[in-house]
Amino acid sequence: MALEILIARHGNTIKPGEPSRRVGARTDAPLVEEARASAIGRYLKAQQFVPDEVYSSPLKRTLQTAQIALKVAGLEHLTIVTDEIFREIDYGPDENRIEDEVVARLGAKAIQLWNEHAIPPPGWLVDPKQIEQSWLTFAEQLATRLPNGRVLVVTSNGVARFAPILCGEVAQFKEHYGLADLKIGTGRISLFRKEQGEPWRNLFWNLAPDT
Repeated sequence: MALEILIARHGNTIKPGEPSRRVGARTDAPLVEEARASAIGRYLKAQQFVPDEVYSSPLKRTLQTAQIALKVAGLEHLTIVTDEIFREIDYGPDENRIEDEVVARLGAKAIQLWNEHAIPPPGWLVDPKQIEQSWLTFAEQLATRLPNGRVLVVTSNGVARFAPILCGEVAQFKEHYGLADLKIGTGRISLFRKEQGEPWRNLFWNLAPDT
């Protein structure tokens, strides 16, 4: 018996050629393409990963990604549960600002500390410990209620990057995969598995579904 949680990041909200922005909790941007969400759907179908439960943040980009993926997989009948714990982080004064402007305000060192060590820059409204605890509580409740099931979670990078807390020490997780940071690319997926009586394990991280 085992429980699996497949975490997917939403598809692109910025068109090719447009400058990168800090699209956060207060920016409800829709998808600008369906290719990445469709690739997640093809993965679900090819791997016969039929979720018992599907979760998404309330934001358009995550909901649309979940809807497209389920449709491609032939699972559009499944209910998508929206939960605030999966809403992207709030970038404070940098919300929806062009990335170059954000770096100019904060400095490259502050961005590096966030990317590599999850230390929020000044002004960002994010509590890493709270997000980690949300993942732990969510996983614990699933393990009690659904010990032999599959769950799909569609969220954003700022939230997904804290999921490795399920496996314990994040620094060791990064070292195991040789990661400089824990960023998940748009439309990429990560899979966690818990066998009965055993700790959580990560089967893969930041995988492109079509690979």
